Amino acid sequence: MAQQLKEAMARLSRSMPKGGPNMPGGGGSGGPGGAAAAAASATGALLGAALLGYGAFNSVYTVQGGHRAVVFNRVTGMKQHVYGEGLNFNIPWFEWPYVYDIRTRPCNLQTLTGSKDLQMVTIGVRVLHKPNPSQLVWIYEHLGMNYDERILPSLMNEVAKAVVARYNANELLTKRAQVSADISRELSARAASFNVALEDVAITHLSFSPEYARAVEAKQVAQQDAERAKYVVIGALQEKQTIITKARGEAESAELIGTAVRRNPGFMKLRRIDAARDIADIVSKSGNKIYLNADTLLLNLMGDADNKFEQSVTKKSGWR
Repeated sequence: MAQQLKEAMARLSRSMPKGGPNMPGGGGSGGPGGAAAAAASATGALLGAALLGYGAFNSVYTVQGGHRAVVFNRVTGMKQHVYGEGLNFNIPWFEWPYVYDIRTRPCNLQTLTGSKDLQMVTIGVRVLHKPNPSQLVWIYEHLGMNYDERILPSLMNEVAKAVVARYNANELLTKRAQVSADISRELSARAASFNVALEDVAITHLSFSPEYARAVEAKQVAQQDAERAKYVVIGALQEKQTIITKARGEAESAELIGTAVRRNPGFMKLRRIDAARDIADIVSKSGNKIYLNADTLLLNLMGDADNKFEQSVTKKSGWR
């Protein structure tokens, strides 16, 4: 465009008369006819250069990476061709390009809905979407440039509510992967009818009403208390069995000791010797002086205590 302006100025300078006293139309200011012709020529040249510059500037457009373009024609309407990346040409004033971003973009939605057991659930869904590049002409004709704002919020809201209504509140937690898969499948099918492709659908948030959360917490506490009580009962039964077993052992031990004493009174001598050994060991390690009866401490092993004990056993009829 700058080169065209230079050429126009050069033509304007050539068309202007060279002033001089001896030249026709000369004189200081020149003739009026020559000046008007020169002005008209210069204006025409400038207008032509402006038109050429406008045409050159508006006859090309660039499509960036990750984008596609569709073109509207004043005469024929939307052209059915989708233009790819790079430099493209169009007819100035008659055609306008509209560039779409076909890269994956996120869309988030959070909605309040009810579960199968009539519990209110707040669910958040995140969708990664992009338009079908081959159907951009249809998308522009029916949805416009902001196609995602027109269809995705309503589709995500409807599909999420329909899927959540099939599950109970506890199933939304235990079967979260299945719930997400159902939402993804149905939402992809609905979006495909609008030539929008979904690459990923994920549940980002799932919460229940405060009343339901408190009820679940109370139920868990009650279950834990019941489990604790069950283990307390089991512990009491085990303690009872231990006491019974211990009593039986002591009874059997007493019976065995009685039988041994009845059959052989020397058994008591052996027990006295063992007890005297333990007592002597304790007394020997003590730093205090002890003056006690040897018979009381079972240390009189050489006296007649054993004879007295044997005589007492012999006199009692229960030991015969």
